[in-house]
Parts: sequence; structure tokens; C-alpha cells
Amino acid sequence: MSQGELADKLDIARTTLGDYERGKTEPSLQMLTKLSQIFDVDIDSFITLDLSDNEIGIDQGQDFRILAISVDKDNNENIELVDSKAEAGYLDSFQNPEFIKDLPKIHFPNMPHGTYRGFEITGDSMLPLEPGSIVICSYVERLAEIKDDSTYIIASRERGLVYKRVRKDLQNGVLHLISDNTNFMPYSIDVSDVTEVWKYYAHLSFSDSKQSYVDMIEDRLADIQAKVSELYGRL
Repeated sequence: MSQGELADKLDIARTTLGDYERGKTEPSLQMLTKLSQIFDVDIDSFITLDLSDNEIGIDQGQDFRILAISVDKDNNENIELVDSKAEAGYLDSFQNPEFIKDLPKIHFPNMPHGTYRGFEITGDSMLPLEPGSIVICSYVERLAEIKDDSTYIIASRERGLVYKRVRKDLQNGVLHLISDNTNFMPYSIDVSDVTEVWKYYAHLSFSDSKQSYVDMIEDRLADIQAKVSELYGRL
């Protein structure tokens, strides 16, 4: 069960449930009663037992994710920015609330309900989206929610943070990652290596996107021309 699903069952905001989990606030007796009914655990166990030990098992299957977030003074979720300088630290500390709290924050009005994070794009594998652009993404709770050929930030232990077009093959336990720039070959990663998935929502670009697109086309034409010339020379 995702955090959002449980919050809906309890008829509370997801941020309120997050406060319970972080120990910032304590649930009322009425809320404990609801929790005991949902999880079929008596209230006495909630109060007297450490439910994190082996006495009651906790499912940590391949789709289990722990998401650290930060909130503003009004208890609304922030949009944290992971720039290129923070990437290495993020891969090691993405589940650490203290690390997440210290990331820069960006704000947008009238965002749909959800959890968002910003990531700085590096490299030119997703042209015409240029290096330095900021991709705003929404959190994906389950790998099954990935939609083929849509773009995502994929965090993995082996590849780090990458922004790619994704096709899922959960039956074989892999994700196929594809660059929009055809100079970069597609590759696959095991789902067991994936730590987080974020779906593209919007982006901030700091250059003329039309000119970037023209430059990309010109580079591809030049590459094609060079290959044709090479073939002509061989003939």
C-alpha cells in the first residue's frame, strides 16, 4: 500500500501521514482505531510494541520505496532541486530527511496534488532539452505505473541519475532506457537496481529552444553528410 493510498483510507492529507511517520505529530485515539482496523493490529500493539522489529514482518519487496520529503511552514510539500553538484550526495542520501531538507527549494503556483522534485539535466542525450535545463517531475510510487515511451528521471545504483524515455519489461525485470538523441545507444537496467522513478511534468529551459532544435538538426545533417561522404569514398 502506498503512502497516498493509506492517507486516502484514513481520510487525511498525505503530509499528515508523513508527520506521523517522522514522529512530528502523534495520531489521535480515533486515528489509531482506524489504523488498527486497516492493518488488523490491536491498538495495544501500536502503543506498547516496536512494530519495526521482526515480531511483525514488514514487506520490503522490489516495489517498496521510502520517500523523504520536506514541507513548508504551511505543511505543504516543497519541490526540492537536485542540481548537478548535489547528484552524488542525493544517490547516497535520498532517503535521509535531513539531506532532503537542505536541498534548494523551487516553487510553482497551482501545481496538481502530488510529490514533485526538480533535477538538473546534464549531457546532451535528450536534445533538444539542453544541459542545465531543470526537469520538474512527479514521484512514481510503483514501477507498474510507468507508461511506455514517456520520459522519466531514473535513479539507480549503477547509472546514477539519468533522464530517459522508458519502456518497461517487468516480466523480465528490466527497464529499457532510450535517448532522444540517436547518437546515444539504448540500454537496459535491472529493476532491482532502481531506487527512485520520477515522471516528467514540466521543465525550465534557459536558452532559445527553437535555436537549440535547429542546431540539433544541423548537427545530425552534418553527421549524415560525413557518413555519406565516407561511403562515397569507399565506392
